[in-house]
Amino acid sequence: MENSMKMLTPAEIVAELDKYIIGQDPAKRSVAIALRNRWRRQQVTPELRDEIAPKNIIMIGPTGVGKTEIARRLATLAKSPFIKVEATKFTEVGYIGRDVESMIRDLTELAVNMTKKEEQEDVKIKAEEMAQERLLDMLLPGNADAPPAPENVEQDRENSLDIAVPEPPDNTKTRDKLRQMLKDGKLDNRYVELETSHKATPMIEIFSSSGIEEMEFNMKDMLGNIFPGKNKKRRLKVPEALEVLFQEESQKLIDMEKVTSEAIRNTEQNGIIFLDELDKVAGNDSRQGPDVSREGVQRDLLPIVEGSTVITKYGMVKTDHILFIAAGAFNVSKPSDLLPELQGRFPIRVELDSLDMEDFIRILTEPQNALITQYKALLETEGIDLVFEDSAIEEIASISATVNEQMENIGARRLHTVMEKLLDEISFDAPDLETKSVVIDSDYVKGKLEDIMEDENLSRYIL
Repeated sequence: MENSMKMLTPAEIVAELDKYIIGQDPAKRSVAIALRNRWRRQQVTPELRDEIAPKNIIMIGPTGVGKTEIARRLATLAKSPFIKVEATKFTEVGYIGRDVESMIRDLTELAVNMTKKEEQEDVKIKAEEMAQERLLDMLLPGNADAPPAPENVEQDRENSLDIAVPEPPDNTKTRDKLRQMLKDGKLDNRYVELETSHKATPMIEIFSSSGIEEMEFNMKDMLGNIFPGKNKKRRLKVPEALEVLFQEESQKLIDMEKVTSEAIRNTEQNGIIFLDELDKVAGNDSRQGPDVSREGVQRDLLPIVEGSTVITKYGMVKTDHILFIAAGAFNVSKPSDLLPELQGRFPIRVELDSLDMEDFIRILTEPQNALITQYKALLETEGIDLVFEDSAIEEIASISATVNEQMENIGARRLHTVMEKLLDEISFDAPDLETKSVVIDSDYVKGKLEDIMEDENLSRYIL
């Protein structure tokens, strides 16, 4: 983990982000520095290491400009536990809803699953071998009906009686042959009867203002002891049975205590939380009506971001070094409307630019997961070669930019609605099309979208 971060300098991190996100260079620089600082912190002396706080970031910009994508790609690069949460989902303690500590529990759960998956990869070969042997035991049970050998064989031999002693059948060759057939997939259509156990825990609804995940876990544990597990026989095809057995065997080989401790360490040192819609919980004196929990959510967020200890079902998790990347449009409120203490915990502020027509052209063509690349790949499955001329791409970008100006600016997400409408007919008729090469030019784009563009009410509904 730390080695992978060391290999990526801030410039290399930005270069990786450039493969998927167009523009927004200041935001990319900020997150690249924040990620590199994590590796730097690991290199300093232990006495100073704990004193260095993460440089949390607030990304300010309208929807659809790449805020979430930057954070998500960053976490993928760092192989860090990462979750995205909306600040509006939380309520302050005392109201029905999710408490802010639940995001730490969710992050820890994710880290445990990540670590478990890594451990499973380490024991994969051994677990697969053990699963195969168990399956072969089912396909080729021992010869329990073989007659027992006579007790007085030696004595009978001394009496010169020619007695034939039955030899147990040699299943080794048969087993090896079956094993090879299993590997070659020749047994995939055969069924085996597999016995699996499951706990039938009755459903109990619990009403609680906080810590509901913990209560649910504790209740399951308690009821699991009261209601024992039941063995259930299932008839499965060989590949399905092999997968079930593999999961069981890998579970036996994994040291869950090691997984849990490693996951907690990973959460504490490398976790990233993307806190979206922070502007929606920012206080604003001009707002009218009851303020149920906006400022209360900020007060509850403060200790989590500052650094506190959260109880999870895997143990205590410290939040001191979790990196928080907050985001919001801040078109009604401002970062200065947040609680001063919370503002101080987000030292880096970076503004993201709105997207124009030139940006849309680049978004359609340049990224590795560009929209045009996606649609071409989808229709290629039907044997159709979809070709976009440059003039068509410019027209799509122009229409998207115009609609964003005339209506709500939803950034690059507008491209999705425009592309869906543009390719609606082709996508529907694709399996039956005789012409396997379809060229999209500017005239085609205008023909499909011009009427909608001219009717403002229609474009509001469709685009």
